[in-house]
Amino acid sequence: IPAAARVGPLLVSSVVSSRNPDGSGVPDDVESQIANLFHHVGEILREAGADWDHIARLTFYLPSLEQRAELNKPWLEHFPDPATRPARHTQLSSAGYAQCEFIAYVHD
Repeated sequence: IPAAARVGPLLVSSVVSSRNPDGSGVPDDVESQIANLFHHVGEILREAGADWDHIARLTFYLPSLEQRAELNKPWLEHFPDPATRPARHTQLSSAGYAQCEFIAYVHD
């Protein structure tokens, strides 16, 4: 299963896991899990010839919706301008750890 697929200008990810970049498993704390998500999304974007400005929508799956505050810090770091932020949706994760998926529009 590919990490993402590109059809024309549309780049759509599979579910992105919050595993550690070295493959050693998923950290216990949600802040590290979220940091890993942003790392993996950045890698997928880079491999596709895209960057954070190409993202149209990010969906996050968190173990608890109470953890949205932990998500907001890296969110604001990656998308500081409220006028250009992508759409965002957050819902409960059935996996028990943080995950995400995204849609990007990559024009050549």
